Amino acid sequence: MVGRLILILGDQLTSGLPMLAAADPAQDLVVMAEVRAEGTYVPHHPQKIALILSAMRKHALALQAQGFRVAYTRLDDPANSHSIAGELIRRASETGLSQVWAMEPGEWRLQQALDCMPLVVKIWPDPRFVASKGEFATWAEGRKQLRMEWFYRDMRRKTGLMMAGDQPAGGQWNYDHDNRKPARADLFRPQPPRFDPDAVTQEVLALVAGTFPGHFGRLTPFGWATDRAGALLALAHFIRHALPQFGDYQDAMLAGDATLYHSLLSPYINIGLLDPLEVCRAAEAAWAAGQVPINAAEGFIRQIIGWREYVRGIYWLQGPDYTARNALDHTRALPPVYWGAPTRMACMAAAVGQTRDLAYAHHIQRLMVTGNFALLAGVDPAQVHEWYLSVYIDAFEWVEAPNTIGMSQFADGGVVGSKPYVSSGAYIDRMGDYCGSCTYRVKDKTGPDACPFNLLYWDFLIRHRDRFAANPRMGQMYATWDRMQPDHKARVLADAAGFLQRMDAGQTV
Repeated sequence: MVGRLILILGDQLTSGLPMLAAADPAQDLVVMAEVRAEGTYVPHHPQKIALILSAMRKHALALQAQGFRVAYTRLDDPANSHSIAGELIRRASETGLSQVWAMEPGEWRLQQALDCMPLVVKIWPDPRFVASKGEFATWAEGRKQLRMEWFYRDMRRKTGLMMAGDQPAGGQWNYDHDNRKPARADLFRPQPPRFDPDAVTQEVLALVAGTFPGHFGRLTPFGWATDRAGALLALAHFIRHALPQFGDYQDAMLAGDATLYHSLLSPYINIGLLDPLEVCRAAEAAWAAGQVPINAAEGFIRQIIGWREYVRGIYWLQGPDYTARNALDHTRALPPVYWGAPTRMACMAAAVGQTRDLAYAHHIQRLMVTGNFALLAGVDPAQVHEWYLSVYIDAFEWVEAPNTIGMSQFADGGVVGSKPYVSSGAYIDRMGDYCGSCTYRVKDKTGPDACPFNLLYWDFLIRHRDRFAANPRMGQMYATWDRMQPDHKARVLADAAGFLQRMDAGQTV
């Protein structure tokens, strides 16, 4: 038989892909498969699994409506081999087709699986990024430091987003200094739209509940959009109701408000329901119309064409061993608090609790609460990486690993960040309201009620003084330590050691 197998993965649910435009619906066969391996290589949050499976089923129906023949394997199909490679081989055997077209996958493990296929596989580039892998590698070649800010400026020039000729709109590339305001509780703050599960999604929810019962996270209530129409509604709602205040409060944290002014669009972008450039252009248009201040539009666009593009480039540039890096030699096991064990730390309870319930936490909760605590405590970065990949609805390894191994845990030794992102409790207190309800006291520097972030902050710096003392961005921290009285320094380190011993022993911390 003449024709090809056209592989569509669960994060490639985009209409109009060049690969599909070049296909012959009369002779080619689209292959899509719900397989257990993709849900269990880490124990993914059940809402993430449900989002992808429901969106896959609807995308398959849309492809069929366009005239494509689709061989779709459901999770509960008795003939399911439960791996992507296995399903391709099965469909090849059934049809006699031996050539596969696949768009480049987002993760090394899938790229390696396709490389080992006993079929002829043609890899198509993924057009849903501004910079190709090769373009990023060319940008990175010969640079001593791969800093996102410089790459971001090139992406602004390439896309023309918020540009005035060859200069940035407003005369500045970056308005981040305006985006660090703490927020107050507000009963009238807009909430992101929620979408009632339709019949397709309800069927998937029942299947996920029965197939992945032990995975961390609550499956219901489930309110994510599962098709492009819903994702477009979510985009329009964000642009109109939340983006105007997004810039000011993007780093803020509130115990009673999981989303504040954040978009919650990343899962839709990452699985292909929204195109990143259409999202950026919607933000730019709102700014141009005077509906959104420049710091909000620029800050949001920077997260997409700056940070999102940058971490994808880093992931593929650094190679498949990137997730195994451990520059600081941290070996502590991930504490049970990350899986919902009781804790006295209000910030950790809030961040982990909303992660369990929503499969979501915003970037400062991930970086400066759960990530900061793991780094200060010396947790094995591979375990931290697997946790983040497991629990967040927008987590795919290409975007998650550089954020965790690089920015959050400094396990790559400085490829992503020029210094580790660590802080005492003062930062969490300044940017959030957790400390007011915490049984620990953020103002206490030592003693049984001292905020653990205060103790572990100094413990981390002293453990790694040989590495970081000469870092120009960290010198002031060590100068502050050196001015402290010897007995106070000894008490801080002793209290930190006691805290870590209690945590290692499984006690509530």
